[in-house]
Amino acid sequence: MQLLIAYNASGDGVPDTEPDPDLISEAAVLDEVNAVHQAALDLGMESRIYPVSGFYETIEEIRHASPDVIFNLCEGFRGSARFEMHMAALWELMQIPYTGNTPVTLGMTQDKVLTKRLLESKKIHTPAYQVFRSVPAKTMLEFPLIVKPSREDASLGIDTCAVVHSMTQLQQSVEKILVKYKQPVLVERYIDGREFNISLMGDPPIVMAVSEIDFTALPAAQPKITSYEAKWMPDHPMYQKTPVSCPADIPADLRERLADVSVQVYTLVGGRDYGRVDTRVDHEGRIYVLEFNANPDISPDAGFSKAVRSAGLAYRDFIGELIRTASNRK
Repeated sequence: MQLLIAYNASGDGVPDTEPDPDLISEAAVLDEVNAVHQAALDLGMESRIYPVSGFYETIEEIRHASPDVIFNLCEGFRGSARFEMHMAALWELMQIPYTGNTPVTLGMTQDKVLTKRLLESKKIHTPAYQVFRSVPAKTMLEFPLIVKPSREDASLGIDTCAVVHSMTQLQQSVEKILVKYKQPVLVERYIDGREFNISLMGDPPIVMAVSEIDFTALPAAQPKITSYEAKWMPDHPMYQKTPVSCPADIPADLRERLADVSVQVYTLVGGRDYGRVDTRVDHEGRIYVLEFNANPDISPDAGFSKAVRSAGLAYRDFIGELIRTASNRK
């Protein structure tokens, strides 16, 4: 088995005098790359790491390498997350089996608005929302609201000020995202409650574990959200005060309901190999689906890997299963 681990080289190659904090999550892919590489070597495979930085060079070099399987860790191309689906499409055009979700699923779920419309079509609860392409003069939604880019992942654009309580705050937040991310802005009703992540694997999907973000250490006035700081900045108070509990200590009936809705979402968007469903549960026990995370972070310390270990599967065997599944598609 000759494995090629493909990932997007960080940034766009343009010098930046003031580095963007958003690049932290992009650079973190190296943790995944090194872990997958070591797991493949432990399994007796020939493994090569390949950073994707150019289009024509990539086609030529991968054609020459002729791998049996590509482990796809490309989350974009030259600093742009919107090209994540295009990288998976390239492997398909080259007729090389690859791990993870298909271009259709990657593109569809990266567009949070499209995902919400699909959820609504199947009567799966998702927070009420509006989409703004310019700074709004009014909103039909009731405050508090959460403001986020509509086509990013890894909590990009969701900072500690993402929850707003007034029209002025809403306008300021929408304008900030429009300027920085140059895409429609998704504004949702903020669901005050608990946050659960459900990790799934395979096709048909198997629920690996239900995890909960523990917000109990946050100040009472602090919105209970998983911001960018909480995900990617270990020295930030939001990171330190929002640990993950896996498996979540919840009643069996809630676990079953979360598992059931997650399987519905995974199937609806055509999930393949692995994925994560992010949810909120309000004080009345209603489940709201926030999004489907296709090809989530699988570095050893990430939430998905914790779910894998919680299910009794060693990290090495998890990586081996993804590679074997991809190989069988050939």
